Amino acid sequence: MSLQLSSELSLPIPSPVGEAAYRAFQWSKNLFGFVHKALSTQASELMLSALRELQSFVSGKPLPPRERVKVSAATLQELRARYERLLQVDWQDAEAGYYPHALLFDNPWLDFARYYPAVWLELPQITRRVHSRRYQEFSPDISTEGYPKYYLQNFHYQTNGYLSDRSAELYDLQVELLFGGTADAMRRRVIRLLKDALDPALSAPHILDVACGTGRTLRLLRGALPKAALYGLDLSPAYLRKANRLLQELPGELPQLIRANAEAMPYADATFDAVVSVFLFHELPGPARQKVINEMSRVVKPGGVIVICDSVQLLDSPELEETMEAFVQTFHEPYYRDYIRDDLGARLQQAGCEVLRRETHYVSTYILARKS
Repeated sequence: MSLQLSSELSLPIPSPVGEAAYRAFQWSKNLFGFVHKALSTQASELMLSALRELQSFVSGKPLPPRERVKVSAATLQELRARYERLLQVDWQDAEAGYYPHALLFDNPWLDFARYYPAVWLELPQITRRVHSRRYQEFSPDISTEGYPKYYLQNFHYQTNGYLSDRSAELYDLQVELLFGGTADAMRRRVIRLLKDALDPALSAPHILDVACGTGRTLRLLRGALPKAALYGLDLSPAYLRKANRLLQELPGELPQLIRANAEAMPYADATFDAVVSVFLFHELPGPARQKVINEMSRVVKPGGVIVICDSVQLLDSPELEETMEAFVQTFHEPYYRDYIRDDLGARLQQAGCEVLRRETHYVSTYILARKS
């Protein structure tokens, strides 16, 4: 069960013991993710092989070998070093008081136990979708009216994309498995950037999370900034329903969530002291990326800050190009190859913001900017 969060809550144990417990917790999630990936990949490969053999038999023609990118030992060693550095900075930020230690251990255990079997039940559908290259597939009971075309994708081959309650229920678990238990640790890197850049005179800053999804980032922000007025915007009603349930568990004022397209946010100019976005831009085509950044700049106050967390890019992590290519081949991410060659900093400057800091942590990049 998740620990209750508040501004004063911390673990009642000495730091060395607490750090050891934190590392054990993280490595257990990493090991679980590794074992899951190994087993699910093996199962998927067996199903894909059977489907390919069947197709070859029916057509009477041999199929060409599947395209593969091998991740070298040097790249795996670099990922291991980045993982260790992420754990170190995550613990150090808690020690420095950027967020309570309890936030390091906040984990939806009941959801994970409840929905992990469903991840396996999804595997045959995902494998079929991969084999048939059907990436814009939605059930008849799912309404796709009114959504931008680029959004109607089975991102990560998920059944019904981001438009079903089942997708919303499985998302956090799937992301944790994908990142080896580091998804929240990477999200928490946003907190220090925010706290360092926000005006210390603001007792209750107004902060908007763009594409808030299931509310994990908002939950972390509530734990670190208990007096902040939090807002969330997302295009998926299913994910907003999940976010409402997740955030109702917390003490304090419930974040205000609305369904809207981030390309045209329903807020007045200069409404927020800060705007954040986590894991959004790699799933947008280039023109939409610029529109969303323009809107983030519009709704933040002059002197306010914007923090973006997303996948690493060739600009900051050329040594991880193999993993970026492997990611494209493993998951349906139609805008990712364009994204990794984009410059979000230049887009922020185009929107009237000054880039203050750029960082990388594990497999994510971070940009802190201030509205001019």
